[in-house]
Amino acid sequence: HLGKGRPVGDDDVYNGALDNASGMSALLALAKACANLNAPPRRTILFAAVTAEESGLLGSLYYARNPTIPPKKIIANYNIDGINIWGPTKDIAMIGYGKNSLTDLAAAVAKRRGRVLVANPETDKGYFYRSDHFSFARIGVPSAYFKAGNDFHERGDVRRRIKLSYTGTRYHQPSDEYDARWNLEGGALDTRLLLECLLRT
Repeated sequence: HLGKGRPVGDDDVYNGALDNASGMSALLALAKACANLNAPPRRTILFAAVTAEESGLLGSLYYARNPTIPPKKIIANYNIDGINIWGPTKDIAMIGYGKNSLTDLAAAVAKRRGRVLVANPETDKGYFYRSDHFSFARIGVPSAYFKAGNDFHERGDVRRRIKLSYTGTRYHQPSDEYDARWNLEGGALDTRLLLECLLRT
């Protein structure tokens, strides 16, 4: 994540447990799942763990400028940042909703799984331009970035408050640490949805 930074109390380590160690865990799980398929996927899937997103998307920008595959052959880019640690939801949000053909694919996959794909409601935060998928979108690659939904199966009001409190108190802070109270069922469901999108793209 950010490494060491300005101390908050006596803690100067910005762990990034949710943002973005949880996303790295999902990436590794997806890679393992693809490696263990009974038959190989119909397209080559490249898993890339890029660095320095918080410093200006430097890692993804470098790759987009020096790709190992010609950009016209890159069919899609799926970005993973943090995953859903608050519990399963009926919806899943997409950054870049409606901007390319991946919207229809993701909506179909979500529907098949009994869920609803929704546009990210926080458009004022500029997420489309702030995460690594943007480096690929800039060179013409359809890109998608999923975020946790808000329509929780259980205790929605409580879970939405907890989710909001993360942004207000832990985002980009030393306190972004693993917590045994995380409910990773939602993250697992979202990652399985992403796996289906990868295989159907």
